[in-house]
Amino acid sequence: MELPEFITSLPSLDLPFPDDVVKTNVIRSDQGLMVIFTILKDFDLPPHTHKGQWGTVLKGEIVLTIDGDTKTYTPGMSYNIPSGVEHSAQVKAGSIIMDIFEEPDRYPLKVS
Repeated sequence: MELPEFITSLPSLDLPFPDDVVKTNVIRSDQGLMVIFTILKDFDLPPHTHKGQWGTVLKGEIVLTIDGDTKTYTPGMSYNIPSGVEHSAQVKAGSIIMDIFEEPDRYPLKVS
């Protein structure tokens, strides 16, 4: 799956991961943050919490542990992470995932 240019030209986020691991394209509003994550290398996201998050896998695979329950998500599958619930992830290279965060400022925009 190749994303169209109007999506790949959206702003990126300043994430705590190297640019050669995760690429982002984002739309932000006062109500939330929508991010398309393109995963370039396998990586593990350690356990953490924040406000609510909903996501869906567009391509590839993500193994999520949400509140102690581990499940593998593949294209077309969605997940909901309630606010304050601990979660972690193992993300496979080549995956494309869309997440919507309750917090509009969950991650800062990357300054060009």
